[in-house]
Amino acid sequence: MLDVVARVAKTGKATATLRHTMVERQLRPFDVTDVPLLERFLSVPRELFLSDSLAPLAYSDLAVAVKSAGGRRRSLLPPLVLARMLQAAGIKETDKALDIGGAGYSAALLSGLAEKVVALECDPDLFARAQAGLDALGCENVQLELGPLEMGCRSAAPYDVIIVQGHAEAGLDGLFEQLTPDGRLLAIVTPEPRGGQQVVRFERQAGRAAGERPLFSASAPVLEGFGQAPGFSL
Repeated sequence: MLDVVARVAKTGKATATLRHTMVERQLRPFDVTDVPLLERFLSVPRELFLSDSLAPLAYSDLAVAVKSAGGRRRSLLPPLVLARMLQAAGIKETDKALDIGGAGYSAALLSGLAEKVVALECDPDLFARAQAGLDALGCENVQLELGPLEMGCRSAAPYDVIIVQGHAEAGLDGLFEQLTPDGRLLAIVTPEPRGGQQVVRFERQAGRAAGERPLFSASAPVLEGFGQAPGFSL
């Protein structure tokens, strides 16, 4: 914890210029216009949620591949994709949000937008790193949980919005049930067979599925727990 606090003090000002450049050159030119969201990207140091070796890539426009001490691999979404997802989610100050597989950074962003954030991680190493970063930033409205990503967190449900930080081939039905009657879920899926991956917003109204809305093209590796079960062949 003290190490992370020291990194906040050391890198906060040093990377402010990089965050400003990220917002001005990556986010604003590509239709990210929500002012409170942009302010969160300007104020939250992404490098706090990365290892020292990956910190120089914190404000790259590419996905960042992280590897935990246990060998698990995770691809963190590029800032532009994450920003457009969060903007499309339409986060309100009264919302409770479930953030799945964001390694702490997206939860830190959401903490300044929603009333309550539940962040779910499945790897102890990523969990510990996320917790240290969230504690250092004083994100008191974020509840970090450790468990299978595809299971969500039923004990804290329902949620107004659920964000799945990766490609989902399957496994969204159980999460959809954890939404409020008029909630929404965003994930990267392949809407059409042999089609490309897209960020899709799934709507719920009066407790029932109310359609899905493809938003923009984005690709990501399959998030752990959301892979299609292998079929059987004779």
